[in-house]
Amino acid sequence: MVIVVLTALAFDFTNGFHDTANAMATSIATKALSPKAAVTLCAVLNLVGAFLSVEVALTVTTAVIRIQNPDGSLRPELLADGGFNILLILLAGLAGAIIWNILTWLWGLPSSSSHALFGGLVGATIAGLGFDQVKWLGEGAHLDGVIGKVVLPALASPFIALVVSAIGTKLVFWVTREVATRYRETGFRWGQIGTASLMSLSHGTNDAQKTMGMVTLALLACGEWTDLHSIPLWVKVACALAIAAGTYIGGWRIIRTMGHGLVSVSSPQGMVAEASSAAVILTSSQLGFALSTTHVATGSILGTGIGIGAKVRWEVAVRMVVAWLTTLPLAGLVGAALYGIGRLIGGPPGAAAVFLVMAAAAGYMYWHSRKDKISHENVADIDWDDDEDDEPWPVAAAAGPDDDLAEDEAALVAVGALGRDPREAD
Repeated sequence: MVIVVLTALAFDFTNGFHDTANAMATSIATKALSPKAAVTLCAVLNLVGAFLSVEVALTVTTAVIRIQNPDGSLRPELLADGGFNILLILLAGLAGAIIWNILTWLWGLPSSSSHALFGGLVGATIAGLGFDQVKWLGEGAHLDGVIGKVVLPALASPFIALVVSAIGTKLVFWVTREVATRYRETGFRWGQIGTASLMSLSHGTNDAQKTMGMVTLALLACGEWTDLHSIPLWVKVACALAIAAGTYIGGWRIIRTMGHGLVSVSSPQGMVAEASSAAVILTSSQLGFALSTTHVATGSILGTGIGIGAKVRWEVAVRMVVAWLTTLPLAGLVGAALYGIGRLIGGPPGAAAVFLVMAAAAGYMYWHSRKDKISHENVADIDWDDDEDDEPWPVAAAAGPDDDLAEDEAALVAVGALGRDPREAD
């Protein structure tokens, strides 16, 4: 049980730094917030958001695997061995998700932590209980299971976010077409702080619940907790602190990809992307669909480029899509393999072996990442192959009257020549 709890908190930590980019990548790219200020704000709001709701924490796994009753209690027949098999399934699923999260972070690819967790759990469940213990489809007309709750939303949400964002970007630039560039950039930077904060708060509320549910399931399996309608206070605090700590260290490799790798983002685009993501996520929550914040945020960023006809780096987008499509099956394979290791060795030594394999893999990938270190100091340094051909302000020529535009450019050049922050131009 102790190993499962530690592994769950480790997953929560990786979830934090893996998903920081969803809320803060565009704010950092447009310099609405400095890198450290952005991750600090995101961490605080993730911490607050983790305490706002625990409504679905105890039933977080019921949509994909059959180890719980609808009320969140564990099936009695699965507790005959003292809950050991359930604990091993949870451990292997969490470990598989952690390995996939760190691998995609190493590659700088935003992938869904939720899908990695579901994939790991599905793989471990197949290995431990059988193929039929995975809920692939909903019952009757109810849209549920892996297909309804994971696959279909994963395919639809990026396109919905892209359309909303593209329309929003067109409207924003049309409405502000007479506003001088410097005023528009300054105003939308303030707006970005608000929309990025909303994204961070909703992320903490949604994602911390998954880990709370996993830890509480481990406690239920061991008989250390019996209340099906609440989460232990220490579990809430531990999970909130873990996701906030992960957010604070910043997933700089993914932030760099989302902030610079897809399109060159200006402040109006950044605010539209964040507002569109928040709108799609909150609407889907009301309709009962669990979306990946990563998929939605990426679709919104792409939409801002398409909306104004800016250059989109489709090769980067294709790499992201490949990561999305392979997250569930590959995390599942890792989860199944780790369950096999644990079952082969057996008992607490088997659980310890699973943990050590996960720790060794994570340590190796972290060591490998030091060869090309990306931090808050160089996250804004752009070295994409085709950046020299890109225009940093793709619609500058249409930003306002010619005189205002000339004045803006002259002011930026003058201030830049003095070595000052171009945002101070007046």
